[in-house]
Amino acid sequence: MKKLMQGVLTLLAVLLPAAVAMAQEAGAAHAAAAAGDSKGLMALAIALGIGIAAFGGALSQSRAAAAALEGISRNPNASDKVFVPMILGLAFIESLVLFTWVLMFLMLGKL
Repeated sequence: MKKLMQGVLTLLAVLLPAAVAMAQEAGAAHAAAAAGDSKGLMALAIALGIGIAAFGGALSQSRAAAAALEGISRNPNASDKVFVPMILGLAFIESLVLFTWVLMFLMLGKL
């Protein structure tokens, strides 16, 4: 066991000065790490933004369609008056999702 510890200490004594001699400057290493973290966080924001927009759009469109269909089933004579506003609402909801999608692609260009 004693020989193993001596071998490890000898190896560290030989390799540690080489690692210190080949190390980057502190400023360059910090800038490289910050740039890598920034790109990683931007990629995470893009993925989460698209996912949240798609989930929110699907949830709100399903609720709007369910409410319109429930209104039509309670009063079939009002289907003409309910159908057009429902389609407009679905289009506006989808446009918000598409705006988010476009913004995420613009953010992707910043990577």
